[in-house]
Amino acid sequence: MSCIYSSTSVSSFAALPAIRSRSTAGFASSVRPRITVHCSLRGAVVEQKTTEPLLLSAVRGEDVERPPVWLMRQAGRYMKSYQIICEKYPSFRERSENVDLVVEISLQPWNVFKPDGVILFSDILTPLSGMNIPFDIVKGKGPIIFNPIQSTADVDEVKEFIPEAFVPYVGEALTILRKEVDMKAAVLGFVGAPFTLASYVVEGGSSKNFTKIKRLAFSQPKVLHALLDKFATSMAKYIKYQADNGAQAVQIFDSWATELSPVDFEEFSLPYLKRIVDSVKQTHPELPLILYASGSGGLLERLPLTGVDVVSLDWTVDMADGRRRLGNDVAVQGNVDPGVLFGSKEFITNRIHDTVRKAGKGKHVLNLGHGIKVGTPEENVAHFFEVAKAIRY
Repeated sequence: MSCIYSSTSVSSFAALPAIRSRSTAGFASSVRPRITVHCSLRGAVVEQKTTEPLLLSAVRGEDVERPPVWLMRQAGRYMKSYQIICEKYPSFRERSENVDLVVEISLQPWNVFKPDGVILFSDILTPLSGMNIPFDIVKGKGPIIFNPIQSTADVDEVKEFIPEAFVPYVGEALTILRKEVDMKAAVLGFVGAPFTLASYVVEGGSSKNFTKIKRLAFSQPKVLHALLDKFATSMAKYIKYQADNGAQAVQIFDSWATELSPVDFEEFSLPYLKRIVDSVKQTHPELPLILYASGSGGLLERLPLTGVDVVSLDWTVDMADGRRRLGNDVAVQGNVDPGVLFGSKEFITNRIHDTVRKAGKGKHVLNLGHGIKVGTPEENVAHFFEVAKAIRY
């Protein structure tokens, strides 16, 4: 038997010129490459194709044997190995802006649990410094914005984000992760949504009441729209940059959009999310985009209007109801309560099976409805993955 290996795309050979040479990774942006193996045996040619990561197949609606699984914040403070790194490097920004540390931390859950998605260790606020918005993340306090935005003059000082200039370590880390994971799982990137980023920079950090961002929205809407416009343009570029350097799917976090009423969501969040998705799909049509907004039950039907491929549900929405309300055109992710991981192994098993049953076969990525909580027992996380990966439709 003799075999010839060739790289093609799912779309067509005509798409091959779209693959550009890159100094970092050389990942194709507009095609989905697969390795085709042509084997000749006694005059017959047998064509075999390597399989892409399970997560990508599932969100595209292809036939899969089980739902893929990964967990939000799967790299983080519940892991002893991460705590050891924190002792040596106490600054979050140092940990998240150093290529070697980002790769090491991102791979910690991969090395132990082998999830179907390996997400970049970073933060949604990482681009802010490159936009002329100084910030820090302080232990025990969270994000601190040094000069909160309050006026048109403040918005004028915000610069358009150029990822390759300001966060080259993100591209380098994603490139390394792709090589390390080697198609055994999908490498995931992520960004913050415009309204959520605006909430942080207007409020000056985290908030309980969101009075400052709402005061700006309802008394000076033009100022907020100008800020949202800059974030939309910059985050679209950031997603493309991540994809060009190895991310195979990107999750958009709009954590604070659910502080808006439906009518205000349609003005201050939805149009900017849609603009990001439209821009990314023009250049990266095969890149799956996931949208997560915690507490989104009241906005659920509006989320697919953004054009994303996957809507990630939090645990306050029943999975069966979520499926029904979202329709069949969009994949769903989630949505086990993170608190379940503090329960018994039997309890965890039952909740996993209940969620998968309600989600139905296909177009489902098993996940939590929020990030893993600090103090979650590692053995329970291991059990979660063990049970999830043993499921068969």
